[in-house]
Amino acid sequence: AEETEDAALEARSMTLGDEHPETLNSINGIALVLGWQRNYEAAEEMNRRALEGREKALGKDHPSTLTSVSNLALVLRYQGKYEAAEEMNRRALEGREKALGKDHPSTLTSVSNLA
Repeated sequence: AEETEDAALEARSMTLGDEHPETLNSINGIALVLGWQRNYEAAEEMNRRALEGREKALGKDHPSTLTSVSNLALVLRYQGKYEAAEEMNRRALEGREKALGKDHPSTLTSVSNLA
């Protein structure tokens, strides 16, 4: 899976550019695979890269950006970085409440993640 995601990232980066949403989706995919492999430091790095790219390309309150915030929070939690994870989970929750509403499934997931 990691090799496939790497190939997709390389192709998208070359054809679409580094800040295109589909390129950022590939970065997010690599981060997920690294997390599943329990390579949390590398997953954190890729999640931060996806988050920074999405903030720049889509804005801080875009649902995809908030997904990156939530993904980063999860990896931080797995590493025992609880204060940083809480900060990211609060950011995701506040952003999703604002962008999607309090009853949206993604907002409710953020409530659960924060708890």
